[in-house]
Amino acid sequence: MDRELTMDLLVTYDVETITPQGQRRLHKVAKICEAYGHRVQKSVFEVVCRETDKLRLVAALNAAIDPLQDSIRIYRLPANALDDVEHLGRPRDVDPRGPLVI
Repeated sequence: MDRELTMDLLVTYDVETITPQGQRRLHKVAKICEAYGHRVQKSVFEVVCRETDKLRLVAALNAAIDPLQDSIRIYRLPANALDDVEHLGRPRDVDPRGPLVI
């Protein structure tokens, strides 16, 4: 993947889980995010992708949620922002700059 054509995203979500339908939506949102990036917190993912991948990600997440109850935020980070992250505690299992397979 050409580095200049990629972007760094931070995806966060809050899905209602009181109902069984909400629990299913939460599971679906997590699976979608796992397909595009790697989990850094329970509902936070780092994603390195191209613009077309971002469009697919947004469409899939939009289709998975109930917009009246759930919330997703996608932050586009400045170039090389993940290189400037200070991390304390358990090391990452995945390199966000590694190959992206969708």
